[in-house]
Amino acid sequence: MAAICMYLNSTRTLTMACAKESEHINTVHLPEKTRNSRVLILGGTGRVGGSTAIALSKLCPELQIVVGGRDREKGAAMVAMLRKNSKFAEVNIDDVKSLEAALNDVDLVVHTAGPFQQAEKCAVLEAAIETKTAYLDVCDDTSYAWRAKSYKNKALEANIPAITTGGIYPGVSNVMAAELVRAARSESKGMPQRLRFYYYTAGSGGAGPTILATSFLLLGEDVVAYNKGEKIKLKPYSGMLNIDFGKGIGKRDVYLLNLPEVRSAHEVLGIPTVSARFGTAPFFWNWGMTAMTSLLPAEFLRDRNKVQQLVQLFDPLVRAVDGIAGERVSMRVDLECSDGRNTIAIFSHRKLSVSVGTSTAAFALSILEGTTQPGVWFPEEPEGIAIEAREALLERAAQGSINFVMNKPPWMVETDPKEVGLGIYV
Repeated sequence: MAAICMYLNSTRTLTMACAKESEHINTVHLPEKTRNSRVLILGGTGRVGGSTAIALSKLCPELQIVVGGRDREKGAAMVAMLRKNSKFAEVNIDDVKSLEAALNDVDLVVHTAGPFQQAEKCAVLEAAIETKTAYLDVCDDTSYAWRAKSYKNKALEANIPAITTGGIYPGVSNVMAAELVRAARSESKGMPQRLRFYYYTAGSGGAGPTILATSFLLLGEDVVAYNKGEKIKLKPYSGMLNIDFGKGIGKRDVYLLNLPEVRSAHEVLGIPTVSARFGTAPFFWNWGMTAMTSLLPAEFLRDRNKVQQLVQLFDPLVRAVDGIAGERVSMRVDLECSDGRNTIAIFSHRKLSVSVGTSTAAFALSILEGTTQPGVWFPEEPEGIAIEAREALLERAAQGSINFVMNKPPWMVETDPKEVGLGIYV
């Protein structure tokens, strides 16, 4: 997703909220050889990392959770909430020795310490390969994702499985798309032609300042989309569509953003036309994002230091509005085929801060179950999440959701269904 690796103002607030939401999570029984695996969560005192730690401890209580971060006080609070089978490790991801020392003692590292935008290296992945540690990240940046993918051969040589972009979106949305395409190719006489990702989050999703930083940085990037096999570049936060996200969410405005699942779905799934859009609420946040793309130079929005100054300016207002807007999240994936077949998948949850942890934990468990092959993979690649493992991953990720449907025609799930023609647009 456009940035969900945020640090907590209050670790205790997050852990209590996530624990309450995950009370009824069904536990997972891992194979004996990985049942007591040690999992290091980098950014473990942050919003995504903390939520992932809680979800993993609920889904598989026998796992040993290592909360990795720089703040010992926040780490101690998280460990206290997780109770047994957990500990804190002080880790600086910018220090190779610190990283490798932490990875030497674990079986899987989950990298949630964003933002990933404009990162120059894949330091955690490099350390994972060096120490032969399985790897998962929640990257939401196209450049970073493909840089990580370039380490495929090194990961193969080290015999380690690695998944990049394995969070809620991108991540679960990629697997949803892969399943829509697989079903269409087995059931339809036509060929999959157009795939569109739509995302909605109320406010900042309870996420805090990092989502602002990432969103502002994305406004400085041209949007890459594909139209009939041709790569095109579009203006960020343009191309508004009013999309029906179904039960619990309804119709929301969404806008073009440069998200990594567009290229990976185009190349991996072989879909000629692919795009991604994102929207938020209240409506004036969308207006503000549109205004920023017009009023601020792209060079300004690509400068992390200047963007951080903007974040400090807007963060108090965003937090105040979040208290009213809530943090509902929804994603809808649409697939259209040449024979007129049109199917969709929808995933909606009341709390992004909870669902992102459950989704990331689902990927971690899939790796520990041995379904991921050595190498670096995107979620939609069968070497990353095996076809036979997709259903289990989606079921685990969707626990606690208010609406989860797969492979249905739009009229069955939309709040105001209507027939839509096959126009030529991305």
